Order: sequence, then C-alpha cells, then structure tokens
Amino acid sequence: MNFKLDEHLPAEIAGDLRSVGHDAATVQQLGLAGSSDSVLLARARDEGRILLTMDKGIGNIRAYPPGSHPGIVLFRPHAIGRRATLAFVRRHLDRPLQMTLGGHLVVVSDTGIRVR
Repeated sequence: MNFKLDEHLPAEIAGDLRSVGHDAATVQQLGLAGSSDSVLLARARDEGRILLTMDKGIGNIRAYPPGSHPGIVLFRPHAIGRRATLAFVRRHLDRPLQMTLGGHLVVVSDTGIRVR
C-alpha cells in the first residue's frame, strides 16, 4: 500500500511501514508541511496514497466523504507527546493494515476501530 503521513505523526512510522514493504512518505519529505487539509488530501488522491493523520478536521466526513479519497486513517491517542504517539500508532497500526482502506475513513482509538 502507499501511504502519506501527516506532519503530526512521528517520521519513524514511515520507516516502519517501509520495512514491511509499503511505500510511505511524510508530508515533510514531499514539501507539504503546513499545507491545508484539502491540499493534503488532493495530493494523496493524485498520488494514490492513504493518508495517516491525527488531524480531526480531516476526519470530517461532510468535508471529505468516504469514496472521495484513497483512504484516511485517523489516529486518536488518549496520551499526548511524541513518544506516547509513536507507541500508540505502533501498537494499533497492524489492524488497519489488514483492512481494505480504499475510500474509507478509519478512526483508531484506545477503545477500538470505527470504519466509515
């Protein structure tokens, strides 16, 4: 699968994904840091990349309805901070990778996973 990581996710996640055979790039690597949600999703759509993010605005299905993008995985960790975020994403990333993500919004939290 092809992934784009939003700027709020630790860059190590891209390395984790590449180590298991996925194509993954961060918005920083692509020169998109600070870009608006609509720009990020348009580029993800153009590149056929699933967007991994912690930005609740991107999870707005009225603004970005399912099927209008290659897929969004929205991580909602309870704890804050870089190390806590990295641990949360690493702990929960396997399950979305086993799902059909195309066109869906997948919300990952400590209480479970929702697919829209």
